[in-house]
Amino acid sequence: MEKYFNDHQALLRRREGPLGNYIGSFATQLIDQGYAQYSIRYQLRLVADFSRWLEHQRVTINDLRPEHIGSYLQQRAQRRRSRSGDAAPLKRLLNILRQDGAMTKEELPIQRTPAQQLADEFGLYLRQERALAPKTISNYLDFAGRFLIGRFADGKAEIAALCAADIVRFVQDQASRLHSSQAKHMTTALRAFLQYARYRDGLNLDLAAAVPAVANWTKSSIPRFLPPDQIELILAHCNRQTAIGRRDYAILLLLARLGLRGGEVAVLSLDDIDWESGYISVCGKCRRQAQLPLPVEVGEAITAYLKNGRPRGADRRLFLRGQAPAIGFQRTGSISSLVKRALKRAGIKTPYQGAHLFRHSLATGMLGRGASLAEIGELLRHQSLETTTIYAKVDLGSLRTLALPWPGGEL
Repeated sequence: MEKYFNDHQALLRRREGPLGNYIGSFATQLIDQGYAQYSIRYQLRLVADFSRWLEHQRVTINDLRPEHIGSYLQQRAQRRRSRSGDAAPLKRLLNILRQDGAMTKEELPIQRTPAQQLADEFGLYLRQERALAPKTISNYLDFAGRFLIGRFADGKAEIAALCAADIVRFVQDQASRLHSSQAKHMTTALRAFLQYARYRDGLNLDLAAAVPAVANWTKSSIPRFLPPDQIELILAHCNRQTAIGRRDYAILLLLARLGLRGGEVAVLSLDDIDWESGYISVCGKCRRQAQLPLPVEVGEAITAYLKNGRPRGADRRLFLRGQAPAIGFQRTGSISSLVKRALKRAGIKTPYQGAHLFRHSLATGMLGRGASLAEIGELLRHQSLETTTIYAKVDLGSLRTLALPWPGGEL
């Protein structure tokens, strides 16, 4: 605080009101997250003004709610020019208060229906017992919620009253509106929910077996991939003279050389790299831990980013946002967005632009160099060799030896 407000009287005024004792902690957080000095000064003034407003409104810490932010900003706009992002610093301060226990979490404003409450319990089970990825949980809850609300509406969710006809009716109705792959996800989610319902003693019958199968040819598609020269072109178009360029280059190398998933890269921590042994620890699907050798090329790229690119801050994530707040990526889709921008820089046009494009490209490249499916599956950390067999489709040279001659055609 003293660094940003030299005048003693100004410093005292900043500490007025119910939030006064927390402004120092807020300032420390802003510094740790890499905000510029002018931005820190503006946010501290905003929070201090909010604190004085709360004092005039006779609002204590215990009475403070997010709705007060809207009321304050509305009144503030009448007497001075406001900014579109003024609510964000105030919300961050409220999070500090909750973490310190000074402010209790607000009650849910809307009463959850029994069906919604059951879906919430299912979500908790998927997180704690199944350890599924957030995106998978979201998909499961979407379909489970549709099923429960469609069957019970706002009434009591009597799981024991479910029958096979309810399951078949729901699947038929949903499958008619969904793509075949989405319908497959829907039946998987429904089976998972029905297994959970039996697990919690809500069902006496195994209704998961009553879920109809949806026609969807296994491994009917061909993996989307890029040839090695295009992968190298993408890497070459990273401007490693800038901090963002060094970060993106290191991330793309992890995707291209180790075949990591986008979500695995997003959650990497500084503690996941064993520099002495030359290994990197990866948290994969279902929180399965794996140690992979760290190639010299990848290690050098990460080192360059850490030395001359990574913002200083308290966040232990390996890769941080380029702009304040300097924190780790909040969504796994951020890595796919980074890949999309890299493809655009290199002038490469492809229908599929996600992070998995590099994973598929690595596998097909290894296959072309003579690696076995078992070796590819080991690097990609597949739990079953069946998952890896999809890459056999792109080995056209080997497949030609298995093709039978077409009647009347030329050999």
